[in-house]
Amino acid sequence: MGGGVTAEGPPDGDDDWRREFAEEARAERPDLARLCLLVGAVADPTVTRHVLDQAEIELDRLAGLVPYATRITGGWAAELAALLGVHEGFEGVPADYQRLESSLLHEVLRRRRGLPILLSVVWMEVARRAGAPVYGLGLPGHFVVGFGDPADLNLADPFAGGRAMTGADAELLVASATGEALDRSMLRPAEPGAIVLRILNNIRAWAASRPERSDVALWAVELSLLLPSHPARLRYERAELLVQRGEFLTGAREMEAYAEVMDAVDPESATTIRRRALAARALLN
Repeated sequence: MGGGVTAEGPPDGDDDWRREFAEEARAERPDLARLCLLVGAVADPTVTRHVLDQAEIELDRLAGLVPYATRITGGWAAELAALLGVHEGFEGVPADYQRLESSLLHEVLRRRRGLPILLSVVWMEVARRAGAPVYGLGLPGHFVVGFGDPADLNLADPFAGGRAMTGADAELLVASATGEALDRSMLRPAEPGAIVLRILNNIRAWAASRPERSDVALWAVELSLLLPSHPARLRYERAELLVQRGEFLTGAREMEAYAEVMDAVDPESATTIRRRALAARALLN
């Protein structure tokens, strides 16, 4: 697909959005907000360049509302909770887990609702623009934000409107999600690529329980494959989705290509995958 992009209109197709996503993902310092907004552009065919620009402007506006004195006092968590949680109404409710919009940044900015990781992205991007030493923390089952030195565990839960969290709260959260104790490796700040991959994983999980939305699962897998670091098995998942959507020959070819990769590490699985590729080809008859 070719053609230009107008200031107000969408690209000729989502190939343009995907190309931008791939370029941003491979940048030396990927822009988290931009990556998340491009996910939304691929997800929603009504999104235009203007919609993405307005979302960026809204993040800038919110950052401008953070008191400048916070740079000196350092009370970032409390100030952002007051601004984003109370004044602007950003928070989550259980029903948000059932909505695809809860994983799309432009919709989260519009609705003031979203999954924990998307609300955390809002917090992180507003805080970063305001000059805060902020980071994202991908705890098992729940994403939160932290400020300052990660060793200090100065955490806040944007899904709960910015409720302050202690180290004990984090331990309880991990125990309830996994049944295991908090490991220090869980406290490493999340990189933009890892955050976006987790968002796309959430979208794939949403689509997995809705077979009629295999289109969503497919683009979520394809965007994941554009990230510099991603699970190799996603190639096989894409092949399965193609077969599910009736693209039997293309899906079979991709299964066979993945089987070649698996030969060196798991020959038994490679054999199973080739059988599935043969079954997919048989569906053409």
